[in-house]
Amino acid sequence: MSYFTWQEEGLTDDCESLDAMASRFEEAAKLMRRMAKEGFELKKISKKQIILHKNKSIFNAWGFITEEKPFKQLQLIPED
Repeated sequence: MSYFTWQEEGLTDDCESLDAMASRFEEAAKLMRRMAKEGFELKKISKKQIILHKNKSIFNAWGFITEEKPFKQLQLIPED
């Protein structure tokens, strides 16, 4: 039997069929398009793909946790 090894890790690790993989990619594509419409952007830094948003309220509303350095995160805490 001829075959090749699938190299992607993470998104399709638990899929049991090609149809399941296709569905997973379609779901991910819909999510990425929604994020783009909401103003999220992709930026490459040191060979890493970073997803960012200029509006911290929108970023937080999606339930994401920022990976900014701690001193940057402290700037987000409002002062009374």
